Amino acid sequence: MPWRRRLAARIPTWREIGASPRLLARAMNLWPPFRFAGIRVLQIEPGFTGARVMLRLHPLSRNYMGTQYGGSMYSMSDPFWVILLIHQLGDDYVVWDRQAQIEFLRPGTTDVYTRFVVDPAVVAELRAATADGTKALRWFANDIVDDRGELVARVRREIYVRRRPT
Repeated sequence: MPWRRRLAARIPTWREIGASPRLLARAMNLWPPFRFAGIRVLQIEPGFTGARVMLRLHPLSRNYMGTQYGGSMYSMSDPFWVILLIHQLGDDYVVWDRQAQIEFLRPGTTDVYTRFVVDPAVVAELRAATADGTKALRWFANDIVDDRGELVARVRREIYVRRRPT
């Protein structure tokens, strides 16, 4: 299986792709779990300060009732808080999802959208809270809205942050 090692050596890691917000957004749009679910990264803002994501309503994203599949709405928010915080905090920090919740408020009958914004004050707060090497747990929330701007679902994620030992 030497061909597998050669292939793996040529495929860049997400970390390598993630050096550029535009390149990361493009790569995520080609990533099969997002692509086939109809999830589209519209923008990752310069400096990784925020992101905008869309979920198209199409045959592969519809549930039995013909509305947005809840799992796809959940997936559209999965990696973004962690990715944005990793870039905001830097390589000296470990950042992971700890738990997540989604509250469905109305059926998604159109394309749906969500936005993530990392406030610089929150980044400073996390740095201060983890300066001595302890972990910090913080909840982040984002709303999923439809074409009319009506709230479809609310997602909350608890993020684990710890400064790496020096």
